[in-house]
Amino acid sequence: MAQLFAGTTLIRQNGDKVDGGEALKGKVVALYFSAMWCGSCRQFAPKLKRFYEAMKSSGKDFEIVWVSRDRAEEDLMEYFEQAGDWLAIPFGDERIQEYLKKYEVPTIPALKIIGPDGELVDADARNQVQEKGKEEPEALYNEWVAKIDAL
Repeated sequence: MAQLFAGTTLIRQNGDKVDGGEALKGKVVALYFSAMWCGSCRQFAPKLKRFYEAMKSSGKDFEIVWVSRDRAEEDLMEYFEQAGDWLAIPFGDERIQEYLKKYEVPTIPALKIIGPDGELVDADARNQVQEKGKEEPEALYNEWVAKIDAL
């Protein structure tokens, strides 16, 4: 995963900038495509936040990178304050359009699990988090790890 984000800047919820390669090294990474203006996104975000917090509290190497479709930086930051304490691609970054195409994201919200070299591991992670994320978060995480290990 570090290769895809090596030398690139990501931001934290508090506005701090981090090197993406370092922050994601050795972690299972989910790209979360979302926006404040999207009602379905606002419904899914609390479920994803709970899942993320369950992963962190159980010591799992899991990280979310938010790929915002917001139309204004202020909207991104306002929504970010309500979302999980994950990482985000800065507003207006050219990688946003690149990842929308690469990971075939026609609608939001979308959650994609990607492997160490940026390859798509699981295209339907959103539905999996909704179905298994609350009751079986560690089992779901382990499924993703097994898929990554099989690459």
